[in-house]
Amino acid sequence: MKWRCLHHLFDLDEQGEIMGIVNTTPDSFSDGGKFESVDMALAHARRLIEEGAAIIDIGGESTRPGAEEVDEAGELARVLPVVAGLAKEFPGTALSIDTCKAGVARAAVEAGASIINDVSGFRDPEMVAVAAASGAGLVVMHMKGTPRTMQQDPSYSDLRGEITAFFRDRFTALTSAGVKPESIVFDPGIGFGKTLEHNLAILRQLNQFTVEGRPLLLGVSRKSFIGKLVGSDDLSDRHWPTIAITSHARELGVPLHRVHDVKPNLEALRMTEAILQSG
Repeated sequence: MKWRCLHHLFDLDEQGEIMGIVNTTPDSFSDGGKFESVDMALAHARRLIEEGAAIIDIGGESTRPGAEEVDEAGELARVLPVVAGLAKEFPGTALSIDTCKAGVARAAVEAGASIINDVSGFRDPEMVAVAAASGAGLVVMHMKGTPRTMQQDPSYSDLRGEITAFFRDRFTALTSAGVKPESIVFDPGIGFGKTLEHNLAILRQLNQFTVEGRPLLLGVSRKSFIGKLVGSDDLSDRHWPTIAITSHARELGVPLHRVHDVKPNLEALRMTEAILQSG
């Protein structure tokens, strides 16, 4: 359960880690426009690191349902100054680039990122090549369709089987290209081409999605399915349910959690780990 991300090594056998989210987009579902400027993004990242985030995930293109695509130049302009600034100021913090574009991933790693988080699951052969050449840690996410189409009546004949088959396929493709197995973690893609029922089924069975012994990363923070369950469109009402899911998922063996609110989720993670390890 070790995750190698260039010069960072996470030992996840007993202690999980929190990935804090920094969106430099004007249209992300939760915090679009709040951290659009470089200074605001850097200040937000500093707060997340102070609260205990071991990883900062920087994204320059919204992946909310129906989101429009951003060209490579626009995405690079949003994320590279933030990556470079954080790499200089916090060399001990792992930086993740949240992108589907090989050119953005390559440039971000050159600027100091050590993780590539690809919501399209490294389907692009060029992205696979960048991953292999970079030595970065990889987050391989499952998504049915694209952000523009993924919520148009998604269906599965075998939800767990289809997701784990995708993970196995990507594991084979990446390792055949030269990626080391210890660089790979998988994300089942809650909310990405899944209905409310699909999301709940994944959460109930998280310990059954492990492939090739690689760890899972979970990203549920503030997502719309939580609002449906609590009967509220207010994003603040998704705060405590997100923390509950973090604790539940850690009990089922998930060590990596991508969240907006670092401190309370880290506290839930450590409390759950202390209970699991006691006795």
